[in-house]
Amino acid sequence: MSHICACCGKRPRVVNNVSHAHNKVKKWVYPNVHRMRFVFSDDPSGKVHVGAVCTKCRKCNHVRKVL
Repeated sequence: MSHICACCGKRPRVVNNVSHAHNKVKKWVYPNVHRMRFVFSDDPSGKVHVGAVCTKCRKCNHVRKVL
């Protein structure tokens, strides 16, 4: 499954995991995306898309879930 949001383009990032001794180890941080059928809120045609959408876009009503 792709870890890229179809709405905002949010994708996995590389960050540093910093220990108490200030040792830095790189790690991946994945966005919270869910595969669903959705419609973009600002799209007047109402075309149904299928893809991964992050929860931030879902909560901000950028996309609307289709059942």
